[in-house]
Amino acid sequence: MRSEDRLKIQNLDIFSQASDKTFDSLIGPGFFQRFPPGVVLVNENAMQDFLYILVDGQVEMYATSHGRVTILDIIQPVSLFILAAILNDDVCLQSARTLTEAQVLMIPSARFREAIDNDTAFMHAVVRELSRRYRMTIKELKNQKLRNGSERLANWILAEADTQVEANYIDIPFEKKLLAYKLGMTPENLSRAFATVAKHGVNVDGSRIVFTDRQRLINFAHPDKLIDKREPV
Repeated sequence: MRSEDRLKIQNLDIFSQASDKTFDSLIGPGFFQRFPPGVVLVNENAMQDFLYILVDGQVEMYATSHGRVTILDIIQPVSLFILAAILNDDVCLQSARTLTEAQVLMIPSARFREAIDNDTAFMHAVVRELSRRYRMTIKELKNQKLRNGSERLANWILAEADTQVEANYIDIPFEKKLLAYKLGMTPENLSRAFATVAKHGVNVDGSRIVFTDRQRLINFAHPDKLIDKREPV
């Protein structure tokens, strides 16, 4: 593992307070691998032997039931996933698949649980991470239940604009179909939502969304810090 990749992982809040001994005990037996797009890393309703940390690329978290599929999240680096399943030593409630070429660190789950028992500061960091993820889940539930599809899309556009460098436009970083599932709607309903937000301060050209009147979009979206404020990482 390159020193810069190691530093990225160590700077995650969950690892930043761990002792060097604990961190080395987790990284040492881990597997640092690069995967092509479309590789399923995790299957829902299956036990997992590793905690995954995405260092580069994108990973989609998805679930299926009776032939239906939904995207629960699009993981961006640097972040970890399936923490709760690893801590509970239980089956995963979602699947994970690489969207792009991705670089992933896999830490043995048994070693991770052992480190929690042996390092109090690390244990506290894990609790904080679980709390952060709980808050993210509540915010997403509020987003889904308190807003219609067009409002969810408008707020996603505003949130995405905060992560991209250009001031006047954003590029959707994945397929529109995935965006539809992530926002809890069908691709057809997403098209209708785009038509609606196009009347409120943006132009949509393929995967590029250009701001023509950002304040008008804000007025339509009604951002709420109790839903849209990002949790610290």
